[in-house]
Amino acid sequence: MATHDGLAIDTQGVCRCAWGASHELYYDYHDQEWGVPEGDDHRLFEKICLEGFQSGLSWLTILKKRPAFRSAFADFDFDRIAEMGPDDVERLMGDASIVRNRRKIEATLNNAKRAQVLRHEFGSLAAYFWRFEPPRRSKALDWDTLRTLATSPESTALAKDLKRRGWTFVGPTTAYAFMQAMGLVNDHVAGCHVQARVEALALAYKRPL
Repeated sequence: MATHDGLAIDTQGVCRCAWGASHELYYDYHDQEWGVPEGDDHRLFEKICLEGFQSGLSWLTILKKRPAFRSAFADFDFDRIAEMGPDDVERLMGDASIVRNRRKIEATLNNAKRAQVLRHEFGSLAAYFWRFEPPRRSKALDWDTLRTLATSPESTALAKDLKRRGWTFVGPTTAYAFMQAMGLVNDHVAGCHVQARVEALALAYKRPL
C-alpha cells in the first residue's frame, strides 16, 4: 500500500487518510463513521466517554473493545448509567473485556448524571455539543496542517465548559478528537475519497436547536 502526504492508496486505487488504512478495523470506521455529523445523544455520549477511556492508549485499542464497552455500559444510555453506583464500579473493574481504570469508570458514571442535566437545559446533548461547532473550512486540510491540530479554540471552550459543569476526563485534546469523530469538524485530508462526501453531509445536516 502506497502512502504519501498523510494518504494511503489501497490495491483497488482507493485513497484514504493513512491512519484509516493502518488496520482492517479502521476501514469501515474511517469510511462510514469518522467525521460524519452525529446527532444521536447516546452515540455522542458514547464517543465523549470512549475518548476519555482512550487517554494514554490508542484509539485502535478502544475500537477493538467498543462492543464490550457498549455491553458493559448499557449501550451508553446515560439514563441507565446514571443509576449505577459503587457496586457497578466494582463489577466493571472485574470486566477484563473493557479498560479497567477506576477513575475512568467513575468518570463515566459521573458524566452520565451531568449529561442528564445538559439534556434538561438544552433539550438534547446534540443541541449542546453542536453549539461549539467552528465555521466550516473553505478547503480540505493538507497533511502538514492536520499534524499540528490536537486542540482548537472551540475544543478548549467545550472542555472548559464541561469541566465547569462537573464533567471529568474531558480535556481540550479529548474534546477535539470528539469533534473530529462526530462531524463538528471535517479533518479528512485533501485527496481522501471520503472528504467531499463528509463535507456534503455536514453542509446538509440540520443542526439541532
